[in-house]
Amino acid sequence: MRIAGFVKNSFVDYPGKIAAVLFLAGCNWDCFFCHNRGLIEQVQTSAIDEAEVWPFLERRKGLLDGIVITGGEPTLQRDLPELLGRCRALGLKCKLDTNGSHPEVVAELLSAGLLDYVALDIKTRAEDYRETCGPMADPSAVWATLRLLRGAGVEFECRTTFLPQLTVTDVGAIAAAIAPVPRYALQAYRVPDRYKPTDRFRVQAAGHSNEDLRRAADAARVCGGEVVLRA
Repeated sequence: MRIAGFVKNSFVDYPGKIAAVLFLAGCNWDCFFCHNRGLIEQVQTSAIDEAEVWPFLERRKGLLDGIVITGGEPTLQRDLPELLGRCRALGLKCKLDTNGSHPEVVAELLSAGLLDYVALDIKTRAEDYRETCGPMADPSAVWATLRLLRGAGVEFECRTTFLPQLTVTDVGAIAAAIAPVPRYALQAYRVPDRYKPTDRFRVQAAGHSNEDLRRAADAARVCGGEVVLRA
């Protein structure tokens, strides 16, 4: 397991839970606005030793509610089921953050009963995925993952960062395309610390106002579920 980061306590990454957060290395997409750009390239060794992770989780047994597995893109790692099973054995509820690119992996995890909550990133409108996330981005895989989640009996949410390139109308269209979902989170855009020089104009484009964000939230209510704003 290639662990790139470890947050020992978080009150914001798993709704309603106190959770640890594991960042797994590697991603198959190249979103221009990525805040974890250092995790995009596959690495062969962990930045965090597992010997640091498991003793801590053992000591926190009964104190932590859950664990969040994020990245990068966690579904790229072959030993993800083993990791989740080990967390399960500690009594932790398991949340997965995913870009939805590997519905077959999500299906395996759901079938094995290894997930309690899934956050599915909806990056943009389906027709704009490759422009926003790189040539490997396949929106049909994302929608296949969404269909799996609808029938899985686990909690899930979809979430979109309100990029400068998205309009309020775009957000409404995305929300209509993913409906129905139990929760749709709109996230305010922040300029990432690291980005490719070729993306500087996109990255540094003027962001939306708070009023724009509220209007986008109103437009997103066609998703049929709760709409959440996140700074």
